[in-house]
Parts: sequence; structure tokens; C-alpha cells
Amino acid sequence: MTELCTQLKGARINQGLSQNEVATILHVTRQSISKWENGRGYPDLDNLVRLSDIYQLSIDELIRENSELASKIHANNAEIKEKQVQLKKVNTEIHQNTDEGLILTLLVLASALIPPIGMVLPLYAIWRNTKYNSLHKTIIVISIVVMIVSLMGTYVIIDDNWITPSKTVVYQVK
Repeated sequence: MTELCTQLKGARINQGLSQNEVATILHVTRQSISKWENGRGYPDLDNLVRLSDIYQLSIDELIRENSELASKIHANNAEIKEKQVQLKKVNTEIHQNTDEGLILTLLVLASALIPPIGMVLPLYAIWRNTKYNSLHKTIIVISIVVMIVSLMGTYVIIDDNWITPSKTVVYQVK
């Protein structure tokens, strides 16, 4: 009963390929090929299919004689899927996908009503915005527009009150 590692190594040598060449074709490291051929690890199912294509052997020819190996590969694939699920959990915990998109958008739009605040609050919204918010790009665009409009509104307020105060004329009604 031959093991997968010796079958992989023999098939590679029969095809006249080096570990580097096989690794390049599979988009894995040379060390991975070495591990598979020395029995320290097993390829996942996708790589096993690609190896059978490269070596021009069926998957049955690679693993049929070793049912123990087939169960190890199956366990390896299950472990990989489990690790991927754990990684997704970690990613969601890190980023705490609390979607603040709508809240930030409403905050920016409300700040447009008071021009001086409308120049500062959109900067906070842009700083608080993350790429995980549903309205990520919309918040940036709305914030820039609100800052421009608020800048003009603030200029009008300052101009009317301090730079060129308006002259009030009182007319007497007869």
C-alpha cells in the first residue's frame, strides 16, 4: 500500500517537473509541495484535482490505494473550513459592523441648517465614517457639499452682521 506522498513524488518525477514548477502552476509555495511529498501535510481537494491534471493521473489513481489518506484529506478540508469560519468571526468582531451610515448622513444633513456648525460637523462625520458603513461614499459626498454650502452661509452671516452691516430705514406710515 503506497502512500499519497510517494505517489505524488513519483508522478512529479515521471512528468519531469521540479517542485518549483509544480508550485508555480498551483500558485503555492515550493515548501507546500515538499510537505505533501514528505507526508507532513496533505493537499486540499482543489489542489488534489489540479495535481491530477498536471500529473495526468486520475484522483483515484492518486488516492485509491490509501483510504486512510482520503479520510485525512477530508478531515483536512473540514479543518480548513472551520478555520475560515473562525476567521470570519474574528473579522466581524474586529470591525464591529455597526452600520452608522444612516446616522452620519442624517447628522450631516441636519448640520446644514446651521451654517457655522455645518462647516465642522461634516468633518467629524468623515472622520467617523468607515468603509464598512452602507453609505460610505455617499456620506463623503454629502459632507463636502454641506461644508461648501455652510461656508457660503457663514460668509453671508458674517458679511451681513460685521463686514457690511445693512442700513435699516424706518418709514413712517401715514
